[in-house]
Amino acid sequence: MDKEKLEQVISDELYDRETRRMTEEEYLNNRLSNNPLPSEAMNYPDAKKHQIVSFIKSGIRILGYCFIPFNLVVSAILLILSEIVGIIEELV
Repeated sequence: MDKEKLEQVISDELYDRETRRMTEEEYLNNRLSNNPLPSEAMNYPDAKKHQIVSFIKSGIRILGYCFIPFNLVVSAILLILSEIVGIIEELV
């Protein structure tokens, strides 16, 4: 097939929207067949615990930044602690 004819075929397919349209039922069947439902229930994390740990981490971080002008060692310890709490936050 020569280049011009190939370009014409591709152009026709792109602009022929009527043949590309699916009915709602076809669309839903296609979506369900590509994404099978899980066989067991999902175990979602507890959003409330995550929020509480996040607030604790933010409080420690703010406190660490407040200590920078006064004591760099305490500030560094608090900022490292806030990162450890951040790791725990992701596990909650």
